[in-house]
Amino acid sequence: MKTKNTNIIKSASANIGRFIVGFVFLFSGFVKAIDPLGFQYKLTDYFEAFGVISWIPDYVSLLLGIGLSVIEFSIGVFLVLGIRRRFSTTSAFILMAFMTPFTLFLAITDPVPDCGCFGDAWIISNWQTFWKNVILLLFSFCTFRWRKAIRPFYSAKTEWMVSIYTILFAITLSFYCIHYLPIIDFRPFKIGINIKDAMRIPDDAKAAVYETYFIMEKDGKKTEFSLENYPDSTWTFVDARTILKEKGFEPSIHDFSLVTHETGEDITDSILDSDSYTFFLVAHRLDDADDSNIDLINEIYDYTIEKGYGFYCLTSSSNKDIDLWKDKTGAEYPFLLVDNIALKTMIRSNPGLVLIKGATILNKWNDSDLPDEYVFKNEKLENIEIGQQKVVNVWKTIGYTCLWFLGPLFLILIFDILFVQRNHLQNHNKQNQDIEVTNMVNQKRK
Repeated sequence: MKTKNTNIIKSASANIGRFIVGFVFLFSGFVKAIDPLGFQYKLTDYFEAFGVISWIPDYVSLLLGIGLSVIEFSIGVFLVLGIRRRFSTTSAFILMAFMTPFTLFLAITDPVPDCGCFGDAWIISNWQTFWKNVILLLFSFCTFRWRKAIRPFYSAKTEWMVSIYTILFAITLSFYCIHYLPIIDFRPFKIGINIKDAMRIPDDAKAAVYETYFIMEKDGKKTEFSLENYPDSTWTFVDARTILKEKGFEPSIHDFSLVTHETGEDITDSILDSDSYTFFLVAHRLDDADDSNIDLINEIYDYTIEKGYGFYCLTSSSNKDIDLWKDKTGAEYPFLLVDNIALKTMIRSNPGLVLIKGATILNKWNDSDLPDEYVFKNEKLENIEIGQQKVVNVWKTIGYTCLWFLGPLFLILIFDILFVQRNHLQNHNKQNQDIEVTNMVNQKRK
């Protein structure tokens, strides 16, 4: 009786732990896979904090981020479905055994404000991440220790199909979201958001105090200036940063200001208070921006001039990089300086295009998916579909994504039940019948 109760406890611990750890890994891997550039930026933050960014190219951190999200997503799926038990339980336990002390170190030293383990979908502090990992470490140990008690959904003969499809799905999802922007936007600058409303602080709330600093260069000497003492045009812009001076109520958008790169004039209100359409060409780093579609970008700019709309390039690049971009692309549109992190948050593309009306975001486009003359039809934006706010239905997107992923898995399960497991059962019954016949024959001979 005691042994039976012990086995029940072991089985319950392994299977409960398998679902808890599995769903956390699955969710964490999924939100990273749909925003691979966001995860790359987070990895870059860690590299900078530990002083190794100088020798790690951007494409390496991007591929590393995609690889980690694929591994995390796959382990989560394997645990939930109960397949690849040795690999999934061992991998989950090793990862948690490493990440738990590492996140304790992050909580103590706090080199990066949040771990980024759930992307922008769920931002938690480093201490919350550590305690979350302590719980997952305990459950992952249970699944590892008693993995033989895990009940799989698929037979051993179809596990390979599920495994390959899961990995290919995660990889395809990541590259799709790089090409077309994340299928679900968890960031403050999502479509439909009014930027001014998102920046607004309630009357009874204490406002946080931020200050933007500009690093300027003259005669080989770099000096930091604020908006109050912005220098004349003889200085060359190098970089900009926004820092928190005093904590208070923090609106979802808190570091967004539009400053002309020639004079340092803040024209945020004049643009966001306008009732007209405005295009933002967002390029946080012009020296690394893709210029393969520059002719189309210039055509869009010509269209805005013809129809009387606004068009600005938002960047955190230096004056030198701006001048090089102008020479290389023939750009005639004005440039505005914006905080680098705000631009990366605004759109996951370098460059990317954002359309607003007043202060409301109507649409976004990746550089590889820009609208062309056939979309504009030489009509005013008020009269065509592109000038209307894009309809975004998050639950519909989630439903289609689940159907895309679960549909083939369901077909594999049906195949497994109707053919593989059925044939296995028939063969097993036939073997038992053969054994019984053999025993009967032996008894008659005796």
